[in-house]
Amino acid sequence: MATTTPNYGWPVPTSTDYVKDGAVAIEALGDAIDATVFGLGTSGLTLVKSQVIGTTVSSVAVTSAFSTTYDAYKIVIAGGVASAACDLTLSLTGGTSSYSFNLMYTSFSSTAFAAIVGSAAANFGNAGGGTTNILQMNCEVINPFLTKHTIFNAPYVGDTVAGIGNAVHKSATSFTGFTIGTSAGTLTGGTIYVYGYKK
Repeated sequence: MATTTPNYGWPVPTSTDYVKDGAVAIEALGDAIDATVFGLGTSGLTLVKSQVIGTTVSSVAVTSAFSTTYDAYKIVIAGGVASAACDLTLSLTGGTSSYSFNLMYTSFSSTAFAAIVGSAAANFGNAGGGTTNILQMNCEVINPFLTKHTIFNAPYVGDTVAGIGNAVHKSATSFTGFTIGTSAGTLTGGTIYVYGYKK
């Protein structure tokens, strides 16, 4: 007598079922799995690539990160350190101008807001932060491969302040890669992860 799986209720044969009914049992199981998988959502993040940061480097170029597969991406940096407190910059490969950005932040010792702004800049100037203890970036990038303006959103955590940064690259150009840089000193260790948001 056939039974069912405990989680999805898929029909499966038991050890006492007739071998001659095997094809029917396999068909029933296959149909049940197909119906379950077909109904699952396809949203989520997919790892596109990861790249290790070298030793005492001032910038890291990441190639083949963006393609027609995804319209939106997440760039995460974890691990590693900076030689001094610094901002991590982000620029699209070949896009060395036309960035407008702002960072709204407060210091850890004050409730007053302050801002940093950039217009027609060479990069997104506050995409992440680094200290002698950590490197961090958690930046969402919209439309880098499409021939549209590219949008960036990133929380910022520095040595003494925290806030949120936003930027736009005002050039309708398709980009496949990017470069992470530093406002001061060098970077050592850690990994850059690029994820794509499933369409």
